[in-house]
Amino acid sequence: MFRRVLIANRGEIALRIIRTCQQLGVTTIAVYSDADKDALHVKRADEAYHIGPSNVQESYVNMEKIIEVAKQHYADAIHPGYGLLSENAHFARRCNEDGITFIGPSPELIELMGEKVKARIAMKKAGFPVIPGMDTVTENVEAVAQAAKKISYPVMLKASAGGGGIGMQLVTNEEQLRKAFSANQKRAKMFFGNGDMFVEKVIERARHIEIQILADHYGNTIHLWERDCSVQRRHQKVIEESPSPFLDETISQQIGELAVKAAKELRYTNAGTIECLVDENQQIYFLEMNTRLQVEHPVTEEVIGIDLVKEQLRISAGEKLLLTQPQIKRDGHAIEVRIYAEDPKTFLPSPGTISKLEQPDGKFVRHECSIEEGSVVTPFYDPMIAKVIVKGKTRSEAIEKMVNALGQYHIEGIKTNIPMLHEVLTHPNFQKGKVTTSFVSDYLNKG
Repeated sequence: MFRRVLIANRGEIALRIIRTCQQLGVTTIAVYSDADKDALHVKRADEAYHIGPSNVQESYVNMEKIIEVAKQHYADAIHPGYGLLSENAHFARRCNEDGITFIGPSPELIELMGEKVKARIAMKKAGFPVIPGMDTVTENVEAVAQAAKKISYPVMLKASAGGGGIGMQLVTNEEQLRKAFSANQKRAKMFFGNGDMFVEKVIERARHIEIQILADHYGNTIHLWERDCSVQRRHQKVIEESPSPFLDETISQQIGELAVKAAKELRYTNAGTIECLVDENQQIYFLEMNTRLQVEHPVTEEVIGIDLVKEQLRISAGEKLLLTQPQIKRDGHAIEVRIYAEDPKTFLPSPGTISKLEQPDGKFVRHECSIEEGSVVTPFYDPMIAKVIVKGKTRSEAIEKMVNALGQYHIEGIKTNIPMLHEVLTHPNFQKGKVTTSFVSDYLNKG
């Protein structure tokens, strides 16, 4: 096992990684910007070093500075968490070149899966069904309009290098597509430095299902069953659960087997997630592959009983997977909600100082939280401030526990999305498991 691991991240995911490393006796090295000098991850790491101004480009995605700190302080490995540099192939390559283990898959796999059209072609070759759409990318609106007409509207306009809903928009006709093209392309260039676009057919009334996989360097690959991430706003997940209330056992097994087969074909290593859309007839379509730990990984940990960060560390350190597929059993039902510092009516960020914080009893819920009383939520970073995870023997019990947990939350100084989360959890359709990716807009009349 590694002796010293630098966490190239911040907030709740940095704290999550620190916790597992310290349980394993691994020294943790945090990095922080000006805005985060008093942040919880800085306080709880064994060591912490300043890496630059509050602006994310000059701190948390400044790969040269992070590698410099890692080398100066003798880090054996770097864990990138999620977001920021976690799916940056150049960063992974730089780590390896400098003799520092990047905790994740190879740079080549990150690169391949980071380009959505190349990823869909690779998955198609691996036998995974894909959404009807373009197998090429372009900056030419005419080519995209022609392809959209061929597969028929509605279509999803997408940035090839996009993520988190950026550069992505549902369009229902050619006029709308032409208007949306330049704006989404501009955003894609701004965030990803790549203006390539393509379109795919919209799978209507779809569920967003993803499969967690683990793969070591010796050809052993397993899946840890599915998560249902259908409750979204503006293409970003808000509530996740496992198992899915929609899939039957046969389809659940089928998706898992497809994911393992594809991962083996790709020679994938470490933790990864294959995301799919499943239509109302339970037809499966590949959406994308995330070559990192997911925000929603705790729901899998709760129902499977495996520490995914520990498995990432073990695999990266060259150890074999200890579990085989028949040993992966599910127990109960887990739900996770993401708490954002945002106005629940507009979804706009709500930065400020946490003047009061009351949380539910930690004996009954799992918190992944980056705030305390007095914490400052800055406008510089993603506004997610906490995740709450509960487990029940049944889905109904888990929902009841989550509603009770959110009722015990009291945060002053900022606005949060807790009222919206409560509204979803208590909605009859959610409680019946009748949830698609358009649930928030269909039933809550919110974007």
